[in-house]
Amino acid sequence: MKSFMSFAKHLRLSPTKHFIHPDFHKIYEKMRPIDKPLFLIVHGVDKSRIGWHRFPVFLGLTYLGIRRSLHDKYNLLNVGDTPVGDRYDTLKEGEGTFFGRNMLPVDQKDKVLKPDPMVIATKLLARKQLIDTGKQFNMIAASWIQFMIHDWIDHLEDTKQIEELKAPTEVASGCPLKSFMFYKTKEFDTGLSDIKKGYRNIRTPWWDGSVIYGNHPKAAHRVRTFINGKLKIAEDGLLQHDNDGLPISGDIRNNWIGVSTLQALFIHEHNAVCDALKKEYPYLDDKKLYHHARLVTSAVIAKIHTIDWTVELLKTDMLVAGMRANWYGLLGKRFKDTFGHVGGSILGGLVGLKKPENHGVPYSLTEEFTSVYRLHSLLPDQLFIRDVNSTPGPNKSPNITKK
Repeated sequence: MKSFMSFAKHLRLSPTKHFIHPDFHKIYEKMRPIDKPLFLIVHGVDKSRIGWHRFPVFLGLTYLGIRRSLHDKYNLLNVGDTPVGDRYDTLKEGEGTFFGRNMLPVDQKDKVLKPDPMVIATKLLARKQLIDTGKQFNMIAASWIQFMIHDWIDHLEDTKQIEELKAPTEVASGCPLKSFMFYKTKEFDTGLSDIKKGYRNIRTPWWDGSVIYGNHPKAAHRVRTFINGKLKIAEDGLLQHDNDGLPISGDIRNNWIGVSTLQALFIHEHNAVCDALKKEYPYLDDKKLYHHARLVTSAVIAKIHTIDWTVELLKTDMLVAGMRANWYGLLGKRFKDTFGHVGGSILGGLVGLKKPENHGVPYSLTEEFTSVYRLHSLLPDQLFIRDVNSTPGPNKSPNITKK
């Protein structure tokens, strides 16, 4: 009987197995009958040289909609004891949860260093010259994505496991560091049979503004004034510092001027929201003002990233329509502003749903997500410090005081 079932499965797959990449054979077998033709459409587009990004907007959105539906059903994998949590209680069950997965991990210990990653990084990815993106992207935009990473993801390190990475001989002459030491990411048993090892996120994966509010109650307490819901900020408008010289903000790990400037900016935004709420609702106490202002400010940050930053990065009509549909739904902004959220995520957008759609798995950001967020090439090799009080030159820029 077992051999017969195996033969039947082979017959069912054989007409398409040469068309489908071998990596997808197993997942294709598990798909529902209604999803298989949809997968073949998406897979065919991916294998073609046409490119979905060249489609007319409507066809491109159709492709992206099908692809997202398939990913939601077959590419969200739970890892370990990651709790469902509560997006509205932003410090509940967030810090220290497992990163999820979009696919089962593959043991590549014998392959991952062939060719050496440092050789690839040096020969293929190293920037020889900074190409200015002109009006599309600037330093604030480059800082923004690091500001978001401070809100979302960071792996817990094993401080007892020190690794050394040495530059291979073929590229060592061009490396500023011939070797460097780092802590290995700490592994944890998941208790699962298919994904046995996992890694924990030391930041809250919710879009909760933890970059300015903190990832746990102690950090949240540190940044608050406990007066009218406001956060601490220095008299000069920049981040306040403690007695040890450390900036007071939600997450200051690997901080630099780009991230700290945005942290200060959104602390001002939070405090301005508190003032507006206090004026409109004078009976609100410090705690309620803080939580309401946090929700508003976190929503502003999420909106900027969704329909401003991402749209400017990708800069195609299709992605403008797609990201706005994520936020406002297919019914559009005018309809949503007038009538509120109507329908599910497709018609009304993801914002305003009564319950989050987690598609049967606990919410998390995935290992694959962290792997593709690599935008260091946006950062210039030098920062120019300018005097904003000086008379602008011919190019309308203030005078440079320091490089």
